[in-house]
Parts: sequence; C-alpha cells; structure tokens
Amino acid sequence: MEKPSQLVEFEHMVLGRHQLGNDKRRRQADRLERSAYIVLSRIRVQGPMSIGQLSEAFVLDASTVNRQTAQAMRAGLLERIPDPDGGMARKFRLTEEGVRRLDAEQRVHVEQLDEVFADWPADDVRAFAEYLQRFNTSIERLSGQPWPRS
Repeated sequence: MEKPSQLVEFEHMVLGRHQLGNDKRRRQADRLERSAYIVLSRIRVQGPMSIGQLSEAFVLDASTVNRQTAQAMRAGLLERIPDPDGGMARKFRLTEEGVRRLDAEQRVHVEQLDEVFADWPADDVRAFAEYLQRFNTSIERLSGQPWPRS
C-alpha cells in the first residue's frame, strides 16, 4: 500500500510541470518572467527589501538576486530607494509600472485558474486553497523561510 505522502509526492511532481502561463498566452510581450513575478510579489507583500533581505528570503546567492533585480530595474519594474527605516542598505520597491505589470500577471494567473476550476464547486476550490496554504506553511516552518501573507 502506498503511503499518502507518496501520492502527494507524485502529484507535486506532476504539478511542477504545469506552470501557469506556459501556453501561447505566455508569449505575450507584457508577461513577466516567473522569477520577476515572485520577486515583485514578495516585495509587494513585505514592502521595500534590500539585496540581502531578498537573498535570505529566497535562499539565493546575492549575485543571483542582484542579476534578477538589475533586470527588473532595466524593465522599469523596480527602483532603488533609501531604506525607509534609516538603515544603510538601499532597498527595492515596485514602480508604478511594476505594480501595473504585477496586477496584469496576477489577473492572467487567476483567469487561468478559473478555467482549471470551471467545473469545481466553490467550496472545493476554497478547501483546496486552505490545504495548499497549510502545505506551504508546513514547508515554510521546516525551512525557516516563511512567506508573509496579507
């Protein structure tokens, strides 16, 4: 008999290949790269963040985060500002364009999820969201890398 965690492992592996936006709509010029979407989403929820804070939050080398933020700045999605709390490190915050593009990307993701859930009862979608949040927060607890939630 399979352990329930083996069933979850299999479905998690399959889920990993189904990235929202990997269809023809993904090719639209105004779409965000997955890494930019995640970085912008984190800054939106947490507020302005430094390279060090982003590096720690994503458990990535500072050089990787530096490349990602530099690309987002060139695209006009982020800007560097003095630390609002008076610290020495400059921080990144979303520009108006970054907010606009993040909102647009999120709308596309929600529309795609609406298609996926078209034949699901709303209560099932809510229950799935609750289980998914519970799954994520359990991983975050073990990793020590919580994602701030609004």
